Amino acid sequence: MWAAVLIVPLLVIVAFAVLSASSRRPKTLGARDGRLAPCPDSPNCVSTQADREHQRMDSIPLASDAADSMGTLQRVVSAMPRTQIVTAEDNYLHVEFTSALFRFVDDVEFFVDREQGAIHFRSASRAGRSDFGVNRKRMQAIIAAFQRETSRHEGLPKTDR
Repeated sequence: MWAAVLIVPLLVIVAFAVLSASSRRPKTLGARDGRLAPCPDSPNCVSTQADREHQRMDSIPLASDAADSMGTLQRVVSAMPRTQIVTAEDNYLHVEFTSALFRFVDDVEFFVDREQGAIHFRSASRAGRSDFGVNRKRMQAIIAAFQRETSRHEGLPKTDR
């Protein structure tokens, strides 16, 4: 009886560890023709370009020029825990967020659409089906921090930023 009580949680932990260790960076990352990859048919992804309503979020309005906005985004995400910036370009940013407990990785991408004056994003878990709303909450926190940072710098000369 006690063995079963101990073995079941241990098996769950091992299964999560294997799932985390076996996940790899998707080959579909990046912006193509002004679009990020579509979200998979699972609830662990949010995107400004999602077709499904439950996965869609509003884009981030460009606060100033694209270079300033990308710099602000990099500062915001760099301040978050367990974050690694993988790719930082003029109009594209790819960041990996790693969970504390099982080391699950979420890929977050940002793409500046100058024509729309917006920053599109996609945040998706690499493994599993549900993320318990982590990707949406993270993006809401990033958007709020981005807006706080840009409102603090509005009206300042570029040399003061």
